[in-house]
Parts: sequence; C-alpha cells; structure tokens
Amino acid sequence: MGIVPLERALQLAADVDLDLVEVAPMARPPVCKLMDFGKFKYESALKAREARRNQQQTVIKEMKLRPKIDPHDYETKKGHVVRFLKAGDKVKVTIMFRGREQSRPELGYRLLRRLESEITDLGYVEAAPKQDGRNMIMVLAPHRAVKASAVAATASRGAPRDRAAEESAAPAGGETPAAGETAAAGETGTTAETSGQ
Repeated sequence: MGIVPLERALQLAADVDLDLVEVAPMARPPVCKLMDFGKFKYESALKAREARRNQQQTVIKEMKLRPKIDPHDYETKKGHVVRFLKAGDKVKVTIMFRGREQSRPELGYRLLRRLESEITDLGYVEAAPKQDGRNMIMVLAPHRAVKASAVAATASRGAPRDRAAEESAAPAGGETPAAGETAAAGETGTTAETSGQ
C-alpha cells in the first residue's frame, strides 16, 4: 500500500473493520499491517500448542541397585528398566555402595555390564559406567525404533483427549488486542507503511 500518514492508516483499518498492527517497529518508517488481531492470536496459540504436542519429551527414570542384590530383586529391577525403555524413556541406573563395598567397585561395574548385555535389544549405553562418590552411574537410552513405536503408541492413545481440548479452547468471541500489542506508527514517526491482508 506504500507509505501513508498514521491517521490515514488508522482510518483504513477502521473502514475494513481490522486492526492496525505494527510488525516492524525498528524500520524507518515503521511497518504496520491490517489484520484481525484476535484471530491472529488464536491461530498463533494453536500453532504453539501443535508444536508442543510434536515435541518429544525426554524423561529420565532412575533405578537404584546395590552390589549384593538378590537374583530375584535384580530380575524385578531389570523388568522395570525394560518397561521404561519400551516406553521410550531413558534410564539412569545407579549402584549404591555402602561402607566396605566402596573398596570393591568392580562388583558394581560387573552388575552394570550384565544389565547392559541383557537389554541390548531394547537400548544402548548412552553414558558408560562411572564412579561418582559412593555411587556408580550408567545411563541407558532406547533404540530409535523402540522410541518411535512408544511415541506412536502414546499418540494414538492421547488423540481423542487432545481433540476435545482443542474444541474447548475455541475463541469465545471477538478478542480485542491488548493495549501494548497494537502499536500505532505515530509513536515513532508520523507515517506508516501498511500492507493489506
């Protein structure tokens, strides 16, 4: 539309029942756009919600073991690790040493290597076992195929709930822009460059 005075730009916006929104305040002259600001805010909120839904949330679960763990307890804890990996979560496995056990870190290392060898089909070692004070820590991560299937499974279960949430978030009527969000070009100069929608 070109460079027009501020009063003319405001008049054009009022004539077509739209808002005059400043999109580039640092430009000389400032650039404004004629748009329905309420609709714009609603659409940008929908896009942000969709982007958040498509993000993959990384969850780190923790499993604590002792070097002298009973075989049955080890199998139970391994079952939890397998369940976490199948769900697409990372697992931080911690071996806790107490007292004289600290002088035998190879027991914990051997236990972590055994766990690693038993879950190779579901995940891999992201951080190798390392001693951290009284604890020995190893981080396991699921393979991409396992994580992708877990994400697909959760997406298919959560789809009906997400659709209902979107419908309840529909705009309640003519949203009006906040005072600071519809900046007029007159704040920085007497002319504004406008572009129709």
